[in-house]
Amino acid sequence: MKRTHKSRTQSRKHDVKRQRIVDAARAHFFSHGFRSVTMDDLAEELGISKKTLYAYFPGKFDLLEAVLADKLRSVEETLREVTRAHPDDFPATLRKLLAGTQRELDEIKPPFVRDMRQKAPEVFKLVERRRAALIQRYMGKFFLDGQRLGMVRKDVPAKLIIEILLAMVQAIINPSKMEELGMMPKEGYSGILKIVLEGALTPKGRKV
Repeated sequence: MKRTHKSRTQSRKHDVKRQRIVDAARAHFFSHGFRSVTMDDLAEELGISKKTLYAYFPGKFDLLEAVLADKLRSVEETLREVTRAHPDDFPATLRKLLAGTQRELDEIKPPFVRDMRQKAPEVFKLVERRRAALIQRYMGKFFLDGQRLGMVRKDVPAKLIIEILLAMVQAIINPSKMEELGMMPKEGYSGILKIVLEGALTPKGRKV
């Protein structure tokens, strides 16, 4: 029993330290890009040795993947909270959905988008797959609830609306296209949602 308790305590300490590293990297990566931040810089800021940092993350791309996974978890928490909080109040869900999306994407600045395009295109493919799964799971529920409440058109299947949304997001919300358009992800997502909602909402839904 004592060994089990000690093992759990060590595991919690390990998780807390790992999250501290991810939090620090996330703040720097999203604001300044990940090329300009070295592992040495992070170790010094966190007050840990480079050996300790590399024990958790053998390289910067391992840390980048952890940061992106952490970001996707926070996005999922936002989507879960929004789509479950008011299943019968479409206007409230829509407002919180748009506000939550903007808040999550506001964290990502131009240097990060540039670095993802130039240095980490393969890592972004992982993001695309996770992002698609989140859109299908939570936006699918949103549109189905909207149809049930008469806010979303029923003559277009909810699955088709989701596929249209996914296709637009995949084509536009990627580092290369964002740089080409001179836009940030939050602007791109906002524009896509407005276009999709304009076509998907009923006259009743557009009044919200």
